[in-house]
Amino acid sequence: MMGQFSGVCYRSLVILLFLGLQFPATAARGSRSDALQHGTSGTLPHFLQEPDDAYIIKSNPIKLKCRARPALQIFFKCNGEWVHQSQHQSQEHTDQGTGLKIREVMINVSRQQVEDFHGPEDYWCLCVAWSHLGTSKSRKATVRIAYLRKNFEQDPQGREVPIKGMIVLHCRPPEGVPVAEVEWLKNEEPVGSDGNIDTRADHNLIIQKARLSDSGNYTCLASNIVAKRRSLTATVVVFVNGGWSLWTDWSACNVRCGRGVQKRSRTCTNPAPLNGGTFCEGMSVQKSTCNALCPVDGGWGEWTDWTVCSVECARQRSRECTAPEPKHGGRLCDGAALGTDNCTGGLCTQSLEVSSDVALYSGLAAGVVTVVVLIVAVTLYRRNQSEYGVDVIDSSALTGGFQSFSFKTACQGNPLLINSSQQPDLTVSRTYTSPICFQDSMDKELISQEPSLFDPLPDLKVKVHSSFMVSLGVSERGAEYHIQKAHPQTFPRGLAPDYSGVGLEGTLRGRREKTLLGPLAPSTPSMPPLRTAGVFGHAGGRLVVPNTGVSLLVPHGGIAVDTTWEMYMVINQEDSSSSTLSEERQEVLLSPEVTYGPLGLDLSCPVAMTIAHCAEVAADNWSIRLKRQTRDNKWEEVMSVEEESTSCYCLLEAQCCHLLLEHPGRYALVGEPLSQEAVKRLRLAVFGSADNTNPLGYSLRVYCVDDTPYAFQEVASAERVKGGCLLEEPKTLLFRGNSLSLQLSIQDVPQFLWSIKPFTTCQEFSFSQVWASNQHPLQCAFSLERYSPASSQLSCKISVRQVKGQEQILQVYTSVVESEKEVVPFFTQSDCTITSQMGSRAFKIPLSIRQRICATFDTANAKGKDWQLLAQKLCIDRNLCYFARQESPSAVILSLWEAQHQDTGDLDSLASALEEIGKVHSTHSTSNKTSTQTTTGTTTRTTATLGRSTEELDAEFT
Repeated sequence: MMGQFSGVCYRSLVILLFLGLQFPATAARGSRSDALQHGTSGTLPHFLQEPDDAYIIKSNPIKLKCRARPALQIFFKCNGEWVHQSQHQSQEHTDQGTGLKIREVMINVSRQQVEDFHGPEDYWCLCVAWSHLGTSKSRKATVRIAYLRKNFEQDPQGREVPIKGMIVLHCRPPEGVPVAEVEWLKNEEPVGSDGNIDTRADHNLIIQKARLSDSGNYTCLASNIVAKRRSLTATVVVFVNGGWSLWTDWSACNVRCGRGVQKRSRTCTNPAPLNGGTFCEGMSVQKSTCNALCPVDGGWGEWTDWTVCSVECARQRSRECTAPEPKHGGRLCDGAALGTDNCTGGLCTQSLEVSSDVALYSGLAAGVVTVVVLIVAVTLYRRNQSEYGVDVIDSSALTGGFQSFSFKTACQGNPLLINSSQQPDLTVSRTYTSPICFQDSMDKELISQEPSLFDPLPDLKVKVHSSFMVSLGVSERGAEYHIQKAHPQTFPRGLAPDYSGVGLEGTLRGRREKTLLGPLAPSTPSMPPLRTAGVFGHAGGRLVVPNTGVSLLVPHGGIAVDTTWEMYMVINQEDSSSSTLSEERQEVLLSPEVTYGPLGLDLSCPVAMTIAHCAEVAADNWSIRLKRQTRDNKWEEVMSVEEESTSCYCLLEAQCCHLLLEHPGRYALVGEPLSQEAVKRLRLAVFGSADNTNPLGYSLRVYCVDDTPYAFQEVASAERVKGGCLLEEPKTLLFRGNSLSLQLSIQDVPQFLWSIKPFTTCQEFSFSQVWASNQHPLQCAFSLERYSPASSQLSCKISVRQVKGQEQILQVYTSVVESEKEVVPFFTQSDCTITSQMGSRAFKIPLSIRQRICATFDTANAKGKDWQLLAQKLCIDRNLCYFARQESPSAVILSLWEAQHQDTGDLDSLASALEEIGKVHSTHSTSNKTSTQTTTGTTTRTTATLGRSTEELDAEFT
């Protein structure tokens, strides 16, 4: 027993020695006294709070806490070692309900302590609590250093999936403590899970059935308590493969008689390919042969016998249009189907006498009425004459303002006239009829351009008063007109422009009679004629109607030496599409109607005219023709663009058409759509201006017009008058000939700042309005009103789309306050005011080089005519029969090249073509060595000379 006691004492002594190092003596005495005080409790320590696992973020220490009841002492033990008492922070208080002491202890653990520990497990700590009955231990709490690496173990990859396909995006976040949580973003917006999207499957994103709205940029976002990391962005594209629509009905046979072709078409719109989806495989147009029944014109049958003479002394007979009957669209019979004849040959004497009495009385009544009317007219005329007076009693005021004059011309001999040996007849007089008041400024210019007509005249002043003018409300002021003596001019040295072979009477009445004797001015004074004119000689030149895409190139040498012509070019602004277009062919006007003249123009080579058009050129979709107006105001077809002709040449490009013409007149391009795939280009523009009737109102006007510079001129002119502001650069819309309408809608209008007029948010143009607009603009307006004057900004967008076709968005962001507006310019051309250029300045190719090229390539060699090779290298290799009939084919080819490159003026393509031709000649056989060297040398010299300036070359040539 003593041995056992001694063993216990030994162990207690060891414990006390160990604890003595830790605890002061007062703590030991306090413990014994506490043990005596609580000896009746009979419980072990119970932990109310145990230490939790913790993570050290960066260099910030963490705190571990323990709280137990009843507890005499609580100490931490970390990694099997006791924590020194000085590192403990303890608090003690008594539980009011039980009277037991509650002790709370806290320690700090630093990053350095955790990093210095090297053990088989993580850094850990627990609490040991003492009571008078024994000890209790808490759970182990681990302490780890938190981190998150930068690089993902697996980034998501982009996908292109068909619609309704499955999308799986894999993501493995970077290594970290604690483990990072993953979140998916689509276009920087969080992606939530729903019935179609699952983001919980091992950090992956799964979309069961892809929709078009699922296209976007996806990012995997990993985060823990330390940091956040973003993966690379994966682009997901949901595409739709195109599908064919149903076939349309077969079109009518393209010929009226005999064997022809009919077509049917389908479109890749069921559905239309989207986001890079494959286009439909197969043909969109099918053609089939057809036989159209030839029309049979009707013919009259035999007359029937005369009927019995009636009491009115008339008999009748009839015939029918049955020999043969008109069939299959043939013409009806011309003439009357019913014939009448007088049959007075003694059979109707009594009726004749009655009829004679009626005629007698009718004549007497008519005579009396006529006398009364004359008396009243004379009385009114004298009264008006005495009241207003008259300076010149002019009968022309009663006959429409026209009067005849007779003048003798006094012409001096001109050594530059074509027939200078023939002396002019000074006794010949010219008679013309013209209105006293020249309403057309162009007519004034035409008259002022005839110096021999008005040179002998003094200044004339004619004052006219008439009852006709009084009835129009101009009683207090007469109509006063001035005819000034024309200033002498230097034209024409050869023939008078526009008057050769035509009387002056026809010239001055050209506008009224609508002939091609002069430029046709518009019918309304609000639309001034788009015209330009210039005097050209042997050196040639260029005419340009600014900002219309219309120009005329007069080649060098086209006008004879010592001869000048005043040439003009006019764009018709009258609506003459009804006579221009053929309803049977469903033709559409693709370009403005352009006139160049004068009619008596005599040139040795064709001129090059450039006209902008609005057709989207594609094979088998358009049949484009060139038409010309005849003297009787009818239009005739000159040629089809796809055919070859020796009368003129047509080079069709994407935006314009270059024509080589030899006869002055009015020309236009028309198109016949061959299928519903035919496309017209429309230019869309939005203008805005304040509402004059409402201080808070603002008006947006959207224009849809054929995509030619000329057609946009009318829009620009109208908006300048209204004070409109172009709110965005115009855009182009491809409008298909599928009989579907054009819809316009305004969207994204701030509802709390602006209100829009009811029932105007969506508007529509019918297909016929857009397709047959014939260069005239279509306009729709959106009227908006702001709720407060403080709202100075307007932002919205306007959608313009064809049903089942293309859509364009016009973005509007503007200030409705005048001082803050930023005006977008109507035009961007820097040279929009240049209308004519004469001589070498009008050409890109210097004159000396042009003459060398013509001299070289107009000469035939052993392999054929070199100008054909020149045309081939310049990509002008069709309809060569037209060039073959020209005196200098190379000169005409170069004129066409000049018209093509009038804007760019890039001589590199011409130099490259000449260099290639030189290489071709260098490969000729030895038998042609001499001629080859000559041609090659000329081509090489010409190519090298193209790098020099035009002024240097012209000076050298001179």
